[in-house]
Amino acid sequence: MELTEAIKARHSVRKYADKPIETSKVAALRGDIEKCNAASGLNIQLVLDEPKAFSSGIWKYGQFSGVKNYLVMAGPKGWETEERIGYYGERLVLLAQTLGLNSCWVGLTYKKIPGTYTMREGDVVHCVIALGYGLTSGIQHPRKPAENFYECEGVPPEWFLAGVEAALLAPTAVNQQKFKFILHERDKVEAKPLFSMAGYTRTDLGIVKYHFEIGAGKDRFGWI
Repeated sequence: MELTEAIKARHSVRKYADKPIETSKVAALRGDIEKCNAASGLNIQLVLDEPKAFSSGIWKYGQFSGVKNYLVMAGPKGWETEERIGYYGERLVLLAQTLGLNSCWVGLTYKKIPGTYTMREGDVVHCVIALGYGLTSGIQHPRKPAENFYECEGVPPEWFLAGVEAALLAPTAVNQQKFKFILHERDKVEAKPLFSMAGYTRTDLGIVKYHFEIGAGKDRFGWI
């Protein structure tokens, strides 16, 4: 499965089968986690066969079941880290999709279980990502018109629109989609987070920027 296909196939899944992730797929995930950490300075870790983080029934939103595997998205505090969390986390989400796994970004509805991962001085856990074999493949949320999410003078080029369309398929906190892409001269693109009471807009921005790069073609433009 290509990344462009993975973008379309990936949906948030909250209920998982009691099926372990195969050794070869674990190796692929850990190999890319190592690359992501080296490139970003993050402290992403894969936790396997650990059911306690999602065992609480007190949460009313986004209840999970069967989650035993997840990515711990850790790193220093700050909005720059939050954006990197989104960018590199979504890279791993789409890799998981190409491996036949389902996933879900999780900001609040989990518990931190001591001893399941290690933290460096100054690190915090920003969120986690549930992984595994979903009982379903999830569903696509309703999409707003693409023109609500970009600004440019004149007719936007096809590569730019393709990037926006890919970004609209990206997961965001409570499906808020609080972002906008602005096309400047010489194929420079600005990605802006918009205000949200729900928060997580910087993490969302990293996620949608990764999608935009896949849709538009990373070598076709430059970020501002």
